Amino acid sequence: MPQHPLAKYLDNVPDFPKPGILFSDISPLLKNHFNETIDAMSALFSEAEWANIDCLAGIESRGFIFAGALAYKHNKGFIKVRKPGKLPNVHASIEYGLEYGTDTLEMQKGDGSRVLLLDDLIATGGSMGATAELCEKVGYQVAGMACLIDLAALNSYSHAGMKVRSVIQFNDE
Repeated sequence: MPQHPLAKYLDNVPDFPKPGILFSDISPLLKNHFNETIDAMSALFSEAEWANIDCLAGIESRGFIFAGALAYKHNKGFIKVRKPGKLPNVHASIEYGLEYGTDTLEMQKGDGSRVLLLDDLIATGGSMGATAELCEKVGYQVAGMACLIDLAALNSYSHAGMKVRSVIQFNDE
């Protein structure tokens, strides 16, 4: 399957944030092709699926970019999934593993809304999986998951039978 045309605007940075990690920097893509990027992420879901989503949950911090823009585009609410110490009235938190360590995410109390989880990238599935679990723990229903980039060689993550949808997929490590 041919790569999405937006992939050519990524900047690959070796050994960041640690030796052995190849980081896909989305900065040039967002600077020069932001609208096209948001439109491509929007197109991952049908009109009927968008109608079944109440809010978009952005995973700190780059997930905020996509969740905020898509919430505006589709007239939906925006929910922050934050790192410790950044959010008042935290209802629950969860610790999870990353490809290069561990981290923690926190959320405020949910209200039963159907949420679409958004991040910039899925590698091992740690942060997306933690967010899905945390959303259910605080009282949201996970209606879908999406990211800009999927490092498919590192994961086969799914939640409740749902796969993470992505614009750009990399199948080799």
